[in-house]
Amino acid sequence: MSCLSKKHRINSSSDFNKIYKSDKKWHTHSFVAFFSPTKDLKVAFVASKKVGNAVQRNRAKRRLRGMFVSFEKSVATGSYIFVAKQKIFERDPKELRRDFNFALKRLELLK
Repeated sequence: MSCLSKKHRINSSSDFNKIYKSDKKWHTHSFVAFFSPTKDLKVAFVASKKVGNAVQRNRAKRRLRGMFVSFEKSVATGSYIFVAKQKIFERDPKELRRDFNFALKRLELLK
């Protein structure tokens, strides 16, 4: 089962606020990763209007989602929020993968 199914989504604003206020977060050139330890895997991908119009925001979230799927098997269980930055479009896939790997290592979330 993929982490992108409905049961693995973060929906409520109270859950978002809890994760945003958690201790574990890491900034990269292309996104900010937030983590809160929980017993099951929950994920959200966010892009604000600063990132661009609706097409660009959806593209940014798709890039983050695609990158997370490649790391899905090797990450610790918990709640993740990935917030896209405007510079995500300046990064090629190899650099974005490096950012992801670096952020997850720094947060000590890789198994």
